[in-house]
Amino acid sequence: LQTSQSLSKTGGFRGIYAGVPSAAIGSFPSAAAFFVSYECIKSALEPHSSPKTAPLVQMVGASVGEVVGCLIRVPTELVKQRTQACPTSSSYKIFLETVKQEGFFGLYRGYGSTVLREIPFSLIQLPLWESLKVLWSRKQNHVVNSWQSAVCGAFAGGVAGAITTPLDVAKTRIMLARAGTTAVDGNVLVVLRNIWKVEGISGLFSGIIPRVTWLCTGAFIFLGVYEKMQTLLV
Repeated sequence: LQTSQSLSKTGGFRGIYAGVPSAAIGSFPSAAAFFVSYECIKSALEPHSSPKTAPLVQMVGASVGEVVGCLIRVPTELVKQRTQACPTSSSYKIFLETVKQEGFFGLYRGYGSTVLREIPFSLIQLPLWESLKVLWSRKQNHVVNSWQSAVCGAFAGGVAGAITTPLDVAKTRIMLARAGTTAVDGNVLVVLRNIWKVEGISGLFSGIIPRVTWLCTGAFIFLGVYEKMQTLLV
């Protein structure tokens, strides 16, 4: 939905699931890298902060976490998206072709645009998630449980996903850009401006409904499980 290619050209509904192996391989380690970094920064800064500055601490932790997590996420995301754009090829073949034609650092095309998408996303999602948990806890006079945390996470993920959709569209265009196009240089502002000129506001927010749906579902599961694991380990 975020590219100029139609669903039929990219393999129909079968193409939607192309690149799943690549996404699965990168999902857990990138998430682990993010949350380890996030919690380390929070642990280091929270003793020196107050409740008023807690959101700032969370933002710093989220930013560092995204920079680290994207080192793992970007190569797998790039392979996944290229496989979805060419579902007749496998993730492994796409990986080999990318390294052969563009070198190792070709796997990191779009790293900057991905970080620029993920940092604003996390700056919105995590402080909003934490704030919603605090508000809910105060309302019921006890700490939220894991499923309540999951509900808060789903709402926060949906809001963050909707707001950052234009950055996600730009990231997708850069990763799938062909040689000779302006998007191949990875300049997010240039890509956003071109989309605005050609496609207008609808182009900037293309794919917003499936993106928000996916992120709400993912945040509900992921942050709910994360909260549950924290209570079990503490």
